[in-house]
Amino acid sequence: MKESIKIKAREVLTEYTELNKHRKTPERYAILDAVYSMDKHFTLEELGAYLEKKNFRVSRATLYNTMRLFITLRLVVRHRYIGRTVYEACYENGDHCHQVCTICGKVLEVKDPQIEAVINSTKLSRFRKDGFTLYIYGVCTTCQRRLSRLMKTKKKTTEK
Repeated sequence: MKESIKIKAREVLTEYTELNKHRKTPERYAILDAVYSMDKHFTLEELGAYLEKKNFRVSRATLYNTMRLFITLRLVVRHRYIGRTVYEACYENGDHCHQVCTICGKVLEVKDPQIEAVINSTKLSRFRKDGFTLYIYGVCTTCQRRLSRLMKTKKKTTEK
């Protein structure tokens, strides 16, 4: 399944480059393959490191420009979370929600058919919805535990 999505994404890129008379550069295809091989949200630094590990070096400018193209082609979606920007392969990824921890920045995807049903049944005025991503901000259990321990320690210190 994952390989077939990667093939379809490559076809979208090929079709775009041919229609717009752009060059089919090995960098674009290597970056696309890397994006669709990563199983999580990623930063440009992580993408660059992944490519380097595969012995394929690209400049930061090439990464930025290629990601901008992939966003335009709807092959990649950019998420701007608290204090950082991450990317995600999105061809045939569907509508989904993200839980974002406001303390550590950890992001988890959430699949909830009820949320999808409500959003899909919402009538929008003069607007065609292509998809959605919902962000739910809060505090993850790891950070909640850390905060609880910190509060207990602080309380004990003030009681002395």
